[in-house]
Amino acid sequence: MEKYKIAVFVGSLRKESYNLKTAKALMALAPESLSLELVSIANLPMFNEDLEATPPQEWETLRDKIKAADGLLFLTPEYNRSVPGVLKNAIDVGSRPYGKNSWDGKPAAVVSVSIGDISGFGANHHLRQSLTFVNVPTMAQPEAYIGNATDLFDENGNLTNDSTKEFLRSFMEAFAKWVKTHLRK
Repeated sequence: MEKYKIAVFVGSLRKESYNLKTAKALMALAPESLSLELVSIANLPMFNEDLEATPPQEWETLRDKIKAADGLLFLTPEYNRSVPGVLKNAIDVGSRPYGKNSWDGKPAAVVSVSIGDISGFGANHHLRQSLTFVNVPTMAQPEAYIGNATDLFDENGNLTNDSTKEFLRSFMEAFAKWVKTHLRK
């Protein structure tokens, strides 16, 4: 069976982040055809084109991890109806220098996770808009808006809601098919 390397990006830096807990749940529920790796963006210096002459090592590491991946999985909270700055910064860093977009053509999926009822809808769609510009074909269906996250995990960070588990399992199966279909060789 062919295995696809998936780079996982979490837009929340909080230690007890529900997005991070959901990312770990998705990794556990993924089909065997996917090999998922969390890619930290916590210490990524802010993009500044003046630094491109001698890019920070963190930028080069991020770009290498993106290039090595077959697909991308993004998890985002919603901050002020948009994506967190750290996630947008990662997209900017990965898309540069001009003409060397690391994201180009990588199939992706987006999951938004929130403690509220709206489930990060705004962030999900803002992220999709940025991904469109950097030429990342993003899975349209099924959509993944995970709301009321405080009720989904136990004190150890384990996903306890069975219907959410089943949804996330089917989401990852659909994502595996998306990656296989849209992967550039």
